Amino acid sequence: MGVTLLRSIFGLCAVSSSSRVTDFHSSNLRRRTSTLKQQLTAIKSVTSTDPPPSRGIRRRRKNTDENVLENPYSKMEMARPDLRKSLSDFLEEARDFVGDGGGPPRWFSPLECRAQAQGSPLLLFLPGIDGTGLGLIRHHKKLGEIFDIWCLHIPVSDRTPFKDLVKLIERTVKSENYRLPNRPIYLVGESTGACLALDVAARNPDIDLSLILVNPATHVNNFMSKPLLGMLNVLPDGIPTLLEDVFGFKQGDPLTGILDALSNEFSVQRMGGVGGGILRDLFAVSANLPTVCRMFSKDTLLWKLEMLKSAIASVNSHIYSVRAETLILPSGRDQWLHNEEDIVRYSRTLPNCIVRKLVDNGQFPLLEDSLDLATIIKLTCFYRRGKSHDYISDYIKPTPFELQQQLDEHRFLMDAISPVMLSTLEDGRIVRSLEGLPSEGPVVYVGYHMILGFELAPMVGLLLIERNIHMRGLTHPMVFMYIQDSLVNPKTFDKYKLMGGVPVSNMNFYKLLREKAHVLLYPGGVREALHRKGEEYKLFWPEQSEFVRVASKFGAKIVPFGVVGEDDIFNIVLDSNDQRNIPILKDLMEKATKDAGNLREGDESELGNQDCYIPGLVPKIPGRFYYYFGKPIDLAGKEKELKDKEKAQEIYLQAKISGQNKRLNNKFSEVDTFFQNILDEHLKPGRESSDIIDVMIDMKKKQEKDGDPLKFTTEHLKGMISDIFVAGIGGVAGITLWGMTELIRNPRDEAKKIVTGDEEVFLAYFQVLHH
Repeated sequence: MGVTLLRSIFGLCAVSSSSRVTDFHSSNLRRRTSTLKQQLTAIKSVTSTDPPPSRGIRRRRKNTDENVLENPYSKMEMARPDLRKSLSDFLEEARDFVGDGGGPPRWFSPLECRAQAQGSPLLLFLPGIDGTGLGLIRHHKKLGEIFDIWCLHIPVSDRTPFKDLVKLIERTVKSENYRLPNRPIYLVGESTGACLALDVAARNPDIDLSLILVNPATHVNNFMSKPLLGMLNVLPDGIPTLLEDVFGFKQGDPLTGILDALSNEFSVQRMGGVGGGILRDLFAVSANLPTVCRMFSKDTLLWKLEMLKSAIASVNSHIYSVRAETLILPSGRDQWLHNEEDIVRYSRTLPNCIVRKLVDNGQFPLLEDSLDLATIIKLTCFYRRGKSHDYISDYIKPTPFELQQQLDEHRFLMDAISPVMLSTLEDGRIVRSLEGLPSEGPVVYVGYHMILGFELAPMVGLLLIERNIHMRGLTHPMVFMYIQDSLVNPKTFDKYKLMGGVPVSNMNFYKLLREKAHVLLYPGGVREALHRKGEEYKLFWPEQSEFVRVASKFGAKIVPFGVVGEDDIFNIVLDSNDQRNIPILKDLMEKATKDAGNLREGDESELGNQDCYIPGLVPKIPGRFYYYFGKPIDLAGKEKELKDKEKAQEIYLQAKISGQNKRLNNKFSEVDTFFQNILDEHLKPGRESSDIIDVMIDMKKKQEKDGDPLKFTTEHLKGMISDIFVAGIGGVAGITLWGMTELIRNPRDEAKKIVTGDEEVFLAYFQVLHH
């Protein structure tokens, strides 16, 4: 029998035979009616001040067999994007909102947003030109875990003026602020909705508001709007009716079913990539064309364009009254409702403003696959539950997919260095794993920086994947600064903020320990990360202890660690001393240093000589990174003892010396591997030539065969190879060293063999010297 492609309100359905079409339509109708009723139960009137029903608190899953928390990052390679819905889902759900019978604007809370944590801030979404309130449909589930989300729905037939919409939103804001005065309120507005958010904020400077403006409408491009207005004025009324009656293009007919099937299956599964996404959206719009036409009917579009003009005029007159913190997300490929000059003007006018340009997004970025609003909020540290952002309590851990994206950005580095993790067990044994690290906090990991801190990403990522240990690094405050006309793109520091970086300060260190966190501390800070020529593996730690006594107050464990390999794969060819001799680079370095600030200002040691600059690096042949975690130093019960500064200094020096020993151990490990490779080469069968190493191997085999009590081991062989190696290079090195020393001390003795008499010795004469 023939088969027919049918779809339901949820997307592509299974392939059904033609004999079951009637039954399917009946069940589909019942399902759709039930779904619509469920949606309508969450819609509230704007006059009501009661919050949507409680959603409960999402609990972390536990492994019932082992009674331990499951590591969400252990299967990170199988992680999928956090946002599941697409433009097709938006249009399908908009169909119910377009045909809802009109009425006044009203708030609704999506059923997907029912898992927010306790104390979550309120988020009011203000729609753009579509007015459905479904603009966040791709983000509902993820945002719903951290926000209490209400969306404003403006029916297609509604003609409420812009000023009345502002008053409507203002009543809700005031009511919720009165009910929960310590809870911040987020206003997320898209295009026209951004104008509503700015006007509400300007009228209520004393209410704790945070604004997120997506593609804010700052002006109307007349080059594009005038032809559109002219076309709308000549079009007949009732375009959706004409589409259905003249062309027979109705919602639910076989043609739209086929187009919808293509949008959900063909473009995603078979096309994929950028091209597949474009085709999917094209098929989705085609399959839901009647819905689109009803949503943007002639009368509605004319009304929206007039309201847009009044909205822009109102915002431009009130913009100087806004005191709320603001995050602006302008699209790079949208030139219809805003331009670059307006965004710059907004960023300079609004007191606490961050601009994060969406370079590759277009007119409707919230419906595009490349935008994840929850992730952007994390990357900009724009989430808070109280009066100000708390880097400890307001931090949201990355999802497995977000972690996978961060590690993919460093995939080339990870593959090139093949990091090796070594840790120390309680009995002192060193194992090639992270088994020796404490599972429970508080723990302080103390180490030294490699050049530009390249060791961070592999270490933090692998600890999360293998042990579910989330290191919270104490980071230079410049990472969290948003400076106008900065030399460095703020997106450069995204990974540090997403992975839990905290501005370094005594208070933040205290808070992290109080929360039993795993704290990552680099006493050498920026001075180590931006070291200069000849300073590879050099420590720039303060002379006195700065963290031991605070750690002892919470009974923390101190884990000293070291990294070897990074400074061996780069040559520094242009350091800060070199750049000071180049006028342009000198000015840039001084500006960057001034913007970042010197945390060690006034320190007379080398630690206070901090310059912020980008070193010139030349890569060498990649080598492995070796991470070595020493035996944990347990400070539990030592608080009184460590009040003595001398005792605290002993622990500090122990951690410092452990870091230096790790470098030596790793270097010896590399030399040992080199000698082992020599032995392996000589042990290969079929070797023709013979040398002294082959003789020693034969001696070892003969002793083993004869049972000689004098055991000649592989370690003895490596020691003798080392002696041969040193003997081969030591003599030449010694002769060269002493010869050069003699020439430096008596440069004219050699010259006298060529120059006679009292004539002056010129530099050119040295070209004919024998040495």
